[in-house]
Amino acid sequence: MKNNFNWFKIPYGKKLKNIHKWNAWVILILAITGGVLYIPSIRGDLGLVRTILKEFHIYIGFISILLLVLYLPYLFKHTKQLRKKINQKFNLAVVLFLIIGWSISGLVLWQYKNLPPAWTNTALFYHDLLTWVGIPYVIYHSITRLRWLNKKRTITKKENQVVKSDQENKDLDNDIQKRIAAWLEKSPISRRSFIRVSVSTLLVIGIGPSFYRWIKKTLDTGGSDLTEFNAGDGNRMLPAPRPLPDSQKVIGGGSQGNYRVYTVTEIPSFSSDTWAFTITGLVNKELTWNWEQFLKISRKVQVSDFHCITGWSVYNNTWEGIPLSQLLNLVGVTKKAKYVKLYSGDGVYTDALSLEQARLDDVMVAVLLDGKPIPQKLGGPVRLVVPQMYAYKSVKWLQTIELIEEEHLGYWEVRGYENDAWVKGIT
Repeated sequence: MKNNFNWFKIPYGKKLKNIHKWNAWVILILAITGGVLYIPSIRGDLGLVRTILKEFHIYIGFISILLLVLYLPYLFKHTKQLRKKINQKFNLAVVLFLIIGWSISGLVLWQYKNLPPAWTNTALFYHDLLTWVGIPYVIYHSITRLRWLNKKRTITKKENQVVKSDQENKDLDNDIQKRIAAWLEKSPISRRSFIRVSVSTLLVIGIGPSFYRWIKKTLDTGGSDLTEFNAGDGNRMLPAPRPLPDSQKVIGGGSQGNYRVYTVTEIPSFSSDTWAFTITGLVNKELTWNWEQFLKISRKVQVSDFHCITGWSVYNNTWEGIPLSQLLNLVGVTKKAKYVKLYSGDGVYTDALSLEQARLDDVMVAVLLDGKPIPQKLGGPVRLVVPQMYAYKSVKWLQTIELIEEEHLGYWEVRGYENDAWVKGIT
């Protein structure tokens, strides 16, 4: 059958109506998928679905941009028609601002591999900010523009007329009739206005406190004492590691930025009574340390940045730990070994580095962050730090290292992430 669809032949009014309808659905889908992707607690449960959902979110974002491109040729004519409709012009300006902002920041986040972290950090902030503001506004606009509001208001007027003219209603006293009619006529607020105030109040009460906490935390980029993460820490590691002078001074000035806690399992807790660290596989001498023995291995201090693939970064972290190359030298790597496989203490998460990557000077098995034990929520008591790669390579709760011959794809790599996770512009 021949397809006679031709966009250019559709009447102007119908085009605007279709664009408006499609755009509403696109924003709804983007809000749902973006919200699911944002929730840290379900990242592990989603697994491969999360990667697919992320790609789907990106594709829907491109559709949003396409709709914007289709609308722009009619922008001048549309605004001219709305010149006396201030509320509609305001709404149009807000929606265009949101869509353009989401599109630009989304494109930057999409191209994270080709852009410096500062770009993606800024884009993520504005993408999140527009979402915090935009989604409540869209909800408000959608509810308060429902047609049934007008219909209900009309019915109310008719009911009012009926009450006034119904002289045969013997169940109601004439005085009550007059009072009801007067109340309906002189009501200080219309049904639409009542709905607007109610929706606004519910949105402010429901979302306002969370938005306040988010904006306060996001804008606080000064040196952090990590108190939030240390509170209620479930690890029981004794004795506590004694920081080196540079670590105690926090020579990096304190972590600048805010960590987001992502995990694919429930956050595990550890006790020094049962904790052990093992290096095994293609080595000359397999070694295992308990907590006290592990703390006796010589450590160093370094200041480095921490970049997540989702777009956020924490700068100037003062890490103290053991260079991974130093641990490899202690066990002796055989000629067959080509890769270093890393096991998290959660029993699920793994990743791997090539030997060349593992021997980089700044790849560290860290035990202290800003002069204090690494909080449980941030991967303590021991985690890997790979500053030149995205954070999914920096395995949290690290307990076992295995030297292997064949390449290993880690938890997120088998779910679509790249095995070589270099951060653009980091050397």
